[in-house]
Amino acid sequence: MKVSLSWLKDHLETEASLDQIVDALTRIGLEVEGVEDPSAKLGGFRIARILTAAPHPQADKLQVLTVDSGDGTPLQVVCGAPNARAGLVGIFGQPGAIVPSNGMELRVAAIRGVESNGMMCSLRELELGESHDGIVELPADAPIGTLYAEHAGLADPVVDVAITPNRQDCMGVRGIARDLAAAGLGKLKPLDVPAIKAKTPAPLGIATLDPEGCPAFFARAVLGVTNGASPDWMQRRLLSVGQRPISALVDITNYVMFDLGRPLHVYDLAKLTGGLVARKATAGESVLALNGKSYTLDETMTVIADDVHVHDIGGIMGGEHSGASEATTDVLIECAYFTPEAIARTGGKLGLTSDARARFERGVDPAFLADGLAIATRLVTEICGGKPTQAIEAGEPPLGRHTFRYDPAATQRIAGIEVPADRQRAILQSLGFGIDGSWTLSVPSWRRDVDGVADIVEEIVRIEGLDSVPSVALPRADGVARPTATPEQKLERAMRRAAAARGLDEAITWSFLSEADADAFGGAAWTLANPISADMKAMRPSMLPGLAAAARRNRARGASSVRLFEIGRRYLKDGERPTLGLLLVGDRAARDWRSGKATGFDALDAKAEVVALLTAAGAPADRLQVMEATAPIWHPGRSASLRLGPKTILAELGELHPSLLKTLDLDGPAVAAEIYLDAIPARRESGRMRPAFAPPALQAVTRDFAFVAPRTLPADSLLRAIRGADKAAIVDVALFDIFGGAGLAEDEASLAVAVTLQPGEKSFTDAELQAISAKIVAAAAKAGAKLRG
Repeated sequence: MKVSLSWLKDHLETEASLDQIVDALTRIGLEVEGVEDPSAKLGGFRIARILTAAPHPQADKLQVLTVDSGDGTPLQVVCGAPNARAGLVGIFGQPGAIVPSNGMELRVAAIRGVESNGMMCSLRELELGESHDGIVELPADAPIGTLYAEHAGLADPVVDVAITPNRQDCMGVRGIARDLAAAGLGKLKPLDVPAIKAKTPAPLGIATLDPEGCPAFFARAVLGVTNGASPDWMQRRLLSVGQRPISALVDITNYVMFDLGRPLHVYDLAKLTGGLVARKATAGESVLALNGKSYTLDETMTVIADDVHVHDIGGIMGGEHSGASEATTDVLIECAYFTPEAIARTGGKLGLTSDARARFERGVDPAFLADGLAIATRLVTEICGGKPTQAIEAGEPPLGRHTFRYDPAATQRIAGIEVPADRQRAILQSLGFGIDGSWTLSVPSWRRDVDGVADIVEEIVRIEGLDSVPSVALPRADGVARPTATPEQKLERAMRRAAAARGLDEAITWSFLSEADADAFGGAAWTLANPISADMKAMRPSMLPGLAAAARRNRARGASSVRLFEIGRRYLKDGERPTLGLLLVGDRAARDWRSGKATGFDALDAKAEVVALLTAAGAPADRLQVMEATAPIWHPGRSASLRLGPKTILAELGELHPSLLKTLDLDGPAVAAEIYLDAIPARRESGRMRPAFAPPALQAVTRDFAFVAPRTLPADSLLRAIRGADKAAIVDVALFDIFGGAGLAEDEASLAVAVTLQPGEKSFTDAELQAISAKIVAAAAKAGAKLRG
């Protein structure tokens, strides 16, 4: 919500400076997001008179002007405006000035061989209007040499205030002025509501057939209007808050909306057939809105319609068909109350936002229909002329006055701040609350956010000043605080530290994504009914889409190696699952003098990261079984799952499927993994002290074996079988070579294994080593491998 200083002072009688007003706004909960001075961008533009105008020698459509900008030395300017002529007073941009519309710096330059010193400007070039047919024409007595911003009164700072959803009363300048008056920065001026005396009956009838969506519908016709440009003062104010002036009738409705927080709409009576009615739309009805887009409606939406057409998406946007134009002579001013919940639902379904919707869905003042209509009528008759008719009213606005008892001691009890009762009464009365002698409060009609005692305390504290609330430490028991982290939180912390220590960068991505991205990972089990956007409708079924998007952005910006991880939740049919996702994309090692080229990531890199992280989490890494991956996102021959038993999957890892890489637009190689944190067995508590490390007294013995096995035999199955051949003596088994070629069948491979044997109280004898070797060979044979001859 933007408000200019002069506009604010229309409602607030104050001597406070701009800085004092800005400080007070933030202090009372209306956070100031910025302050800008519209005149600053016009600092290089002065009022000037054209002394002479002659044809350009090299261009038929250009003229060479002599311009007096007030400094005593006429300047030569080349101009293409059709209305440029001797004697015209306009706005001159001197060299060094920046043109607001395009950011171009004016310089001394030759145009078709003739030197030009600056330019004469149009309204559009200065962002003061839409006219671009010619240069600005000012009155002949305008002071030559004066800065145009000063002459036009544009030196009017604009304050941008962030309005929270609960403060619907501050969606108009008057509401902000009321808060400042309550904060002691002046006095709120009384609102001048005219008494419209009209004997002419309205030329049509109105009704509301949708009391749920539109409880009240007020209107008045004004006959014989002339719809031209709105006054300069109104245009300047609308421009200051970011509104483009359109025409007097449209500008009046916008002005009342920003001034008083009361949205209105004006219909051209000549374009209506029969009376107007507020009703539910018929499924499939459509309306061409003022933004030029057509919207298909359903039976839950409130519309304003005549006997033939839908003319308004109630409370959100009017239709283009019945809007006011230059030819309009008779109008109907609509002032209705729309239910906030209905407006929010309709706007969400249509994806349509507007200034009217922003106010109606917060809740406008239901008691301000008749007064708002009267103020708008006065503006129309003063600016556009015409004769008003009698007002017509349909339905009843929800005026139920909310009252309750309040105890002034609640401020101390709830907020911890002592405010005298008389001061509390003054604050509440200045905000519009009614208070009787027994402290029974009546809530003003414009404060639907106030529901009880706690809300009243909040009002008093914010006006009195949050900096007045004393800082008090929270109570705590004596001694050392007991740990509060859950086992799940401890596990996530351990995994996060371990991943970071291994050189992975943590990413935090959205929990929701587009349905197309979700479909690439098996589809979304959960979707949002009211998403932020269509690209954020599905809850993620995997951690990898968000990591892939982050990796893609980093790669596009020149990162040769991306190593990301994220701990979060996946959303599946059976609920949420805590998961660690990791993604390695690009180069594992940069090119150097030894290899001459970079080395990419492969599935074994992903496995190494997963095993290290599972070990850090306390999972029994030595008991993990390597089996095939189950999800279709993985490369069928370069992926695996790590399990504890055939059914308990702790992680899936490997290269992503080539078709998925194409969908994700990742320029591989790319490997990934997902670790399912809820599948990791809980640590067993064995006391706080670790047992002392006792290295073996005797040196270990290593024996190498080469086995011939079918290529279909997983190496992990062979290693597991060998490890179980003698659990007391065998402490490690490692695969160190795979060979396939001469001397072996096509479907066979030679697996070379190093077995580490650890003696206990005495060294192994040759007979004992032979016996253990025999057990190893027998275990391998049972697994499907034979000792290579």
